[in-house]
Amino acid sequence: MSLSPVDQLVACLDLEPLDRDLFLGDPGPGEGRLFGGMVAGQCAVAAGRTVDGDRSLHSLHAYFLRPGRHDVPIRFAVDRIRDGRTFTTRRVVALQGGEAIFNMSASFARPEEGIAHQSPMPEAPAPERCEDWEVMRARAMGTTEIRHDSAVEVRVGDADEPPREHGAGPSQRNWIRLRGPLPDDPLVHTAALVYATDRTLLSTASRAHGLSWGRRMAASLDHAVWIHHPVRLDQEWMLYASESPVARAARSIIFGGLFYPDGRRVASVAQEALIRAT
Repeated sequence: MSLSPVDQLVACLDLEPLDRDLFLGDPGPGEGRLFGGMVAGQCAVAAGRTVDGDRSLHSLHAYFLRPGRHDVPIRFAVDRIRDGRTFTTRRVVALQGGEAIFNMSASFARPEEGIAHQSPMPEAPAPERCEDWEVMRARAMGTTEIRHDSAVEVRVGDADEPPREHGAGPSQRNWIRLRGPLPDDPLVHTAALVYATDRTLLSTASRAHGLSWGRRMAASLDHAVWIHHPVRLDQEWMLYASESPVARAARSIIFGGLFYPDGRRVASVAQEALIRAT
């Protein structure tokens, strides 16, 4: 019996400890290039397994070095850079077939009271009124095959709006949620959020150039996430608003924010991507 997409994600995030700071991960089934969010989520788990339980991930900065594959396990080597009174820093290198495919620096912190402010959540149509991402993909690719093999469901809030060509730059408002429940483990919820942050960003940058699926070659180059609130992904929709203010030399920068339904900003994201027309 095959696992559901969410159960498969949870299984992939359940790393096998090989040594004190060395873990083995299953990239999961699939064809072609491994989804970068999977490796990022697994690295978050590897780092978190070496950190005291009173500290949670608040930021990560990572580089995609080589395309990952589905047919070879991934080793995650963790360096304990610093254990301070408030902050803990880890570096993780993901290796596949003897080569580094991804590296990440991650910072964990104890919760504390302090200054707080936030800009309002962008307005967006309700997810029930938005088109399914996979339906749009199938239509753009000229196929009737609609894939639902991702653990993250996406509804597109700007499907009918033309891309911006002047002024503020291309932007998107998408609703995302997991397709099923997660175990009651804060690290798994955080890693699943990291996994989800790699969705939709490439298409945000492509909108200004009319490069839909099948008309572009795109790859994430680096990725950063800042987490502002404790993470719980309990099948609620989250708004993922993103914009790409600049592109140059086939590289585009994309900024994003994820919001709980009540308007709280749970995380901020930045990514640089390589995008070429095909």
